[in-house]
Amino acid sequence: MTGSYPGNKIYSSAAAALDGIVHNGQTLAVGGFGLCGIPEALIVALRDTGVQDLTAISNNAGVDDFGLGLLMETRQIRKMIASYVGENKEFERQCLAGELEVEFTPQGTLAEKLRAGGAGIPAFYTRTGLGTLVAEGKELREFNGQKYLLERSLTPDVSLVKADVADHAGNLRFRFTARNFNPAVAMAGRICIAEVERLVPNGELAPDDIHLPGVYVHRIVVNSAPQKRIEKRTTRPG
Repeated sequence: MTGSYPGNKIYSSAAAALDGIVHNGQTLAVGGFGLCGIPEALIVALRDTGVQDLTAISNNAGVDDFGLGLLMETRQIRKMIASYVGENKEFERQCLAGELEVEFTPQGTLAEKLRAGGAGIPAFYTRTGLGTLVAEGKELREFNGQKYLLERSLTPDVSLVKADVADHAGNLRFRFTARNFNPAVAMAGRICIAEVERLVPNGELAPDDIHLPGVYVHRIVVNSAPQKRIEKRTTRPG
């Protein structure tokens, strides 16, 4: 299915951007930190595809009625690779009931597993998680008198990310802390789909203002009015 601009990366809707890309049994990485910088429209469209048996990689699992929590409700996620999931009651229920496979990963290790995957590095050694459940079943090696455990990188089939601005070539610019995991997620995926708030002509983004080169981005969809539940300024009355 082609997008609104034949021959380039722009698609007319989130559903169109996912068409022909997502399938049962895939591993998907999703950008964001909590509800900050998540590709909300793409997650809803992913739910609506009805694909099943997914492995989802994300720092968080959303909340019960938003973000990846929507895919928890519909039982489309079989396995979750994540760092923090404490805001999702359905996640907790499925995990404790043995209905959901969970691979808890320290936050920095998760970021590095994605970065390494995007850089073509198959694995790396770290002391994080040593002596804990995180180390179970993993190779240990000693360097300079200290033990390290081997962590394998992540290369998901599809990456879904959120950015503030894109040009038609797929170059992305993120907004403040909404950048979070998004660049690493984008680089790691074999196919990357970006949800953006604004689209600008090629050449409008200054080279030094580009946070992620377009070579990593395969499809783009514009969502100009996201909910952005957590991206708001909260102040006390004067």
